[in-house]
Amino acid sequence: MGVRQYTKQSASIPRDGGGPETNPERSLTLLIDGTALNVPETDAEGYQKFRANVARLSQRMPDRLPQEEKLALIREVLREFETYRGTAETALRERQAGWRALAAALLNELLANLGISASSPSARPLLNQMGQLTTGPEIEAYRASLEAFLRPGGAAGPLGTTAQLRAADRSTANDNAAGLHGGGAAIDHLGRVMETGRRGFVAMFAMSCLDVINQRFGMDAVEDCLMAVSAFLTHSLRGDDRIFHWSDSSLLAILLDRPNEQIVSAELQRIASQNRDITIRVGGRIVMLRIPLTFELIPIERLKSADEIGRLSGTRATQGNRR
Repeated sequence: MGVRQYTKQSASIPRDGGGPETNPERSLTLLIDGTALNVPETDAEGYQKFRANVARLSQRMPDRLPQEEKLALIREVLREFETYRGTAETALRERQAGWRALAAALLNELLANLGISASSPSARPLLNQMGQLTTGPEIEAYRASLEAFLRPGGAAGPLGTTAQLRAADRSTANDNAAGLHGGGAAIDHLGRVMETGRRGFVAMFAMSCLDVINQRFGMDAVEDCLMAVSAFLTHSLRGDDRIFHWSDSSLLAILLDRPNEQIVSAELQRIASQNRDITIRVGGRIVMLRIPLTFELIPIERLKSADEIGRLSGTRATQGNRR
């Protein structure tokens, strides 16, 4: 409907009292103000500017204003609506991209802490789908898929198939299956080493396949494997090296007075390659298993504090040194 048609027809709009409205400019002002009032406040700064500009323009529409000036004012009002729409859409896109990036980063961190590779065939689709979700039903369906992936046993089940094995041990006690002091003792020991200025390395040993052993033989078998690997590493490392229980799938060693990173990396690779089959008893029968060992390595001198070893994770270890 043209503006000329609107201003003519608006004269017949009933008043609250039931009579005809004889002031089309007033009707148009009310329409502009009411429409602006009901525009969503998507971007706070842009919205306040939009409301102020529209209010200023609507006040410039007095009685007996020439028709061309009315049309010019209405065009300005429309431009304000279009400008704010662009501002709001940009804010929504930026907000959506930010939330998606944050959710993807959190999911990546969660998968890493559970020992699940983000590039695995089962996890990769979840990360790819996150950037394509737009509607409420899509997000709800994704939430259900993610929960089924993380909790295959249902809502009451454990988080991830390896969550129990990856649970961090930050105690100082030695009441774990490995018979070693926990990660809290490792941090305390490293702190004392750093105070004396001694050079050395922190090595995180990760034991693969324990989740499969847990599924097939149970947690008792996992504890037997952990005990055997702990004994093997304790025997293989030097007498002044210290090894600690970091989780039920990783052990942390503090290696002192090594000459350089290349030599200590070669030493650990040799130890990992010598890891023999271990024998465990399951249900009255003997089972032989080999637990692959990988490690992550960082020089002590690169750490600003002993607490920083908390960022090391056996789930992301590779058989080689960390650069």
